[in-house]
Amino acid sequence: MANELSNLKPSPGSTKTRTRVGRGEGAGKGKTAGRGTKGQGARNNIHPRFEGGQMPLQRRLAKRGFNNIFSKDYTEVRLDKIAGRFEKGETVDAASLKERGVISKIGKNGIKVLGNGDLGHALTIKAAKFTKTAAEKISSAGGTAEVI
Repeated sequence: MANELSNLKPSPGSTKTRTRVGRGEGAGKGKTAGRGTKGQGARNNIHPRFEGGQMPLQRRLAKRGFNNIFSKDYTEVRLDKIAGRFEKGETVDAASLKERGVISKIGKNGIKVLGNGDLGHALTIKAAKFTKTAAEKISSAGGTAEVI
């Protein structure tokens, strides 16, 4: 027989007919339908997370953390990363940093320049925030740090 869609069938023993409960005594699962007599389990009124009166899982687990809705979102950039990608006298801003592949995304509140590494040459850097050491290193290299 060729492998055709009309000849396909499941392998023997892989499928079973489901037990139809509550369809009369002759079926073997009639009357109480395998649920026993009376009690909570015989009635359809237990929600899936009910643990028999034990303290529920969602109440046993601790609430973790705090989400500050007023927090600022800056993309942080180190000075040594900027120095390697820009020539002397260039103007550096968020768009140019993304364009040259220094950062992958611009944060909701802009970029923040960190003072890691040395700048080496004068650059005009425009950012939302500068650390104190970053601003000092930029000015000592002969550049300017402009807060947008």
